[in-house]
Amino acid sequence: MTLVDTRTPDPKKFISGATGDWEMVLGLEVHAQVTSESKLFSGSSTEFGQPPNNNVSFVDAAMPGMLPVINEECVRQAVRTGLGLKAQINKHSIFDRKNYFYPDQPPGYQISQYLDPIVGEGKVLLDMGEDGEVEIGIERLHLETDAGKLMHDQHPNMSFVDLNRAGVALMEIVSKPDLRSSDEAKAYINKLRTIMRYLGTCDGNMEQGSLRADINVSVRRPGGDFGTRCEIKNVNSMRFAGQAIEYEARRQIDILEDGGVVDQETRLFDPKTGETRSMRSKEDAQDYRYFPEPDLLPLEFDDAFIEGLKAGLPELPDEKRHRFVEELGLTPYDASVLVADRTSADFYEKVADGRDGKLAANWVINELFGRLNKEGLEISTSPVSAEQLGGIVDLISKGDISGKIAKDLFEIVWTEGGDPAKLVEERGMKQVTDTGAIEKMVDEIVAANPDQVAKAQQNPKLMGWFVGQVMKASQGKANPQAVNEILKSKLGL
Repeated sequence: MTLVDTRTPDPKKFISGATGDWEMVLGLEVHAQVTSESKLFSGSSTEFGQPPNNNVSFVDAAMPGMLPVINEECVRQAVRTGLGLKAQINKHSIFDRKNYFYPDQPPGYQISQYLDPIVGEGKVLLDMGEDGEVEIGIERLHLETDAGKLMHDQHPNMSFVDLNRAGVALMEIVSKPDLRSSDEAKAYINKLRTIMRYLGTCDGNMEQGSLRADINVSVRRPGGDFGTRCEIKNVNSMRFAGQAIEYEARRQIDILEDGGVVDQETRLFDPKTGETRSMRSKEDAQDYRYFPEPDLLPLEFDDAFIEGLKAGLPELPDEKRHRFVEELGLTPYDASVLVADRTSADFYEKVADGRDGKLAANWVINELFGRLNKEGLEISTSPVSAEQLGGIVDLISKGDISGKIAKDLFEIVWTEGGDPAKLVEERGMKQVTDTGAIEKMVDEIVAANPDQVAKAQQNPKLMGWFVGQVMKASQGKANPQAVNEILKSKLGL
């Protein structure tokens, strides 16, 4: 594969070294477990958390005479993911044998794809805040089988093998070398996870191993030729990805500035030390002795198959974000927060349905998300439903309650439940909008505080003291706008 530089050097992303500036170049290979009930070439379950070697068939164990049979749902999921990445779907693709021995891989080879993958070039757009939008190219997406798991801490003298994951379908999504910082790499992994969760093609649970990243890191002088890359294997958290990249880039810079040469190799990241360490020399394609898998026919798609899957795609994050900004009046930042998770976006849309989109977003992001984070809860287990939060927004919009009362009401709904409108009526929480009643309170407070009146007339900013006194007298129920207007009139401001 010929590497092409698509990015203009950005001084904000340069790394300072003893001999000048350096630029990191990153490419990621993300392994995403396909959401399916059975494995890629067998009927074994993919359920997580089963006892060791519980989800193993004769095919997974590579028993003599056992032949693989393609799981059509896994193929569909890969094509849907490719469509979500705005990528080329290849109507003809081939499975290959990737030959290498490892104890948790019974056949002694992995069934993967090499020259003819199921999905070709695509792209992912990253919102990098002040740095704007960054486009990251996708080189390919191919299907392959996962290996089992070696457990080294079960016995003092032996390692145990668990083949539950052996044969599980993975999508390997290979980026172009377009990433230039650890922040971009983390944003890229997160964006892929968001897209696949919207599509339902991968659950993205990194802690369960269903999303992992191999990170290729190299450094160079800004705008110079690509450097020698090292691959950091099996990084399974966003935080670890950032730490591994930062350490590895600095390690390579130190070597080069000391006059050394970076060896192309595969490395592992140790979260305890925050360092990468050498695992083995980096293999090239010829080391794996790829050849077409003799037990599987090529995959052949027609236009109808691809168009049928495309028609069934949900609205994806970028499109949803654009709609929230254009149709609902949200800021790009608020829209990005809401579309980051499909469940959260769906919840917001229920709250905003027929209501002020911006007001609904403020309550979902600031009040609900803030409380969920504080309590360690997910949106799916929120004590306040979308209907209840929408009811609170309705009461604010109609002027029945003030912002302060709304927060008190939110607390009641969170802890006790109930219909917001009924709670306001039953507990006497309705906002006082009767200007006559408010004027009476203002007159009493003005008459009782002549010194404060004189100060406010000298310094209008002190009117806030009177506002506070009126709100206190009304137990927070007075309409703030009416209070301000009446006070300005009474104080002559």
